[in-house]
Amino acid sequence: MIRPATPADIPALAALEQELFGADAWSEELIRQEIEGPGRTFVVTDDLSGYGVTMTAGDIVDLLRIGVRPGARRSGVASALLDELLVGTDDASRMLLEVSVSNAAALGFYVARQFSVIDVRPHYYRDGSEALVMCRWLPGAARAQTATAHD
Repeated sequence: MIRPATPADIPALAALEQELFGADAWSEELIRQEIEGPGRTFVVTDDLSGYGVTMTAGDIVDLLRIGVRPGARRSGVASALLDELLVGTDDASRMLLEVSVSNAAALGFYVARQFSVIDVRPHYYRDGSEALVMCRWLPGAARAQTATAHD
């Protein structure tokens, strides 16, 4: 089951962040800001084995994080989290994300879910590695194109 994150989840989420991202992990304060921030959607699995976060600004949804505990990977958790994060994005034209060029598993996951590479950000991560910027077009893109065509 997937539900909205609450402040009570912060210690467990911070521990999972540390496990998954090490030096690039979000602090408890940053997690709190993401849970409470305007335009944010922060969802978790009931057992806190996974979470996902987006920020919406205008017609763009930025996928900030999907994290899944290693023991829960390849069980559909990330897909369920992404599906939940896509709910209510009908007015958005696209979802964007950055992913490390060296994260083959994540790249495969996103490509299988209709994301494509649109840009590269050199030296994006703390270790100096590149990030690939990926985009998935959303239902709002078709409405925007139709409106533009009729203007």
